[in-house]
Amino acid sequence: MPRAVRSRTVARRRSRFWIVAVAGLCLVAYLYYRPVKAYISASHQLAATEAEVKALTEQKAQLAQRLAISGTGQALLLEARRLGYVRPGEQLFVVHGVKQWLRAHAKANRH
Repeated sequence: MPRAVRSRTVARRRSRFWIVAVAGLCLVAYLYYRPVKAYISASHQLAATEAEVKALTEQKAQLAQRLAISGTGQALLLEARRLGYVRPGEQLFVVHGVKQWLRAHAKANRH
């Protein structure tokens, strides 16, 4: 076989090898695309769920603390007052403009 023919044959084999290699890499990348995408999506969802669990755990602790405090009669009385309830026989007075009065009173005391 002449040398020129042999070098063309070797060049064709090399080019075929590279074409097959690149095609193989493209196939592998195509086959891995969806699982990798699903993995990344799942890890983001897991992080969001963990953050939500942490927030709910903190909220549960706060609610448990409020529940422990609300068992006392004094806390119940204060909450009822905050909601506007009055005891039988008491007279309810609604006062408007307290904040403005306090601001004006504070300014008067400064001078």
